[in-house]
Amino acid sequence: MQDHAMSKWLSPLMAFCLSFIVIATLAPMTGIQIDRQLDFWMLWLTAMLILALPVCYLEIALAKRSKTTALQALSNLTRDADASQKWRLAGWFGAVFIPFLAGGMLSNSAQILNFSAGFSAAPNILFAALAVAAVAASFIPRQLTVLLTAAGVLAALVLANAFGTALPAWHVTSVEFSEWGSASVLALVASGLGLGLYWQSSLSAIQTQDSATKSALPIWIAQLLAVVAFGFFAVASVIPAYILTFATVMAAGLILNMAREQLQQRQLQLPVQWLILLAAVFAWAIPQVTAVFNLVLMLWGLVICLIYAVFAGWIMKISHLRKAMNFSNEALYNIWRIAVRIVLPVAIIAAMIAVIGKFF
Repeated sequence: MQDHAMSKWLSPLMAFCLSFIVIATLAPMTGIQIDRQLDFWMLWLTAMLILALPVCYLEIALAKRSKTTALQALSNLTRDADASQKWRLAGWFGAVFIPFLAGGMLSNSAQILNFSAGFSAAPNILFAALAVAAVAASFIPRQLTVLLTAAGVLAALVLANAFGTALPAWHVTSVEFSEWGSASVLALVASGLGLGLYWQSSLSAIQTQDSATKSALPIWIAQLLAVVAFGFFAVASVIPAYILTFATVMAAGLILNMAREQLQQRQLQLPVQWLILLAAVFAWAIPQVTAVFNLVLMLWGLVICLIYAVFAGWIMKISHLRKAMNFSNEALYNIWRIAVRIVLPVAIIAAMIAVIGKFF
């Protein structure tokens, strides 16, 4: 009963904090511009509706169907669907991407802190220190880590405004194709979707609920609020930069803890688990690769969501997902299925083209 109560608030709170931190660290380093441009915010809201919401339901439905974490679940789900074992790579892509995402958050946070505080140390040295702290934080109990992350996010929001953050006026700019890529990255990659994190944190609550909506909708709303909050946030002084860095270290520790749990459930040897985790995180310490890795991070995250959309929409049996979703009427399920089978793949592929075009 206690685990069930915790998981009900854990996933939405984690969704808000993780989305906010990934956006706060990712957006400045990847050139994602959301500085109160009305046209971009409309694109982002569209992406949240047609991309993030279906994927959020997808994660919860697969969790309800498999009753285990993402990496372990793909073995069961592919057997249920009589599908090739190659689809299980989606779970491995996600499990390895989690520590890679943690490394990206920490690397970009180190650059923000270095710029705001004027450190003379090389950014990769500062990153290494933050990465060590995040690995240590991954041993803190998960519920406490979520609370510490939330405290850091709220303090950063309050202090950023208290120190007089100047925000530009709302304005309209011309819509560009590259903006769809940025909007999709914010809706999917920056929200942590496709990685099984919300799947993992909601497991105990999902099994007692009759509908996927009861878990999926609060997570989606929390992600929505996180981006809205970021619209009123900017690091303009040293203290908010320090607080944001603390929250980033806690969030990185949280998702490293979850990645380690997924690897443990696959019964990998302990040295192999740590090799995967540390290699993915500390790869960001290599000098002069941050720009390339940021591109890889965005594309990798989109590819994971694309694979899950194709698997759930075209490979899994219709009856399995319908029962797991348990929508109030058939029309809602059919709309979701069209979104997953057609809208998601087309929109994600377009976003990948836009992201690549923006960098090259």
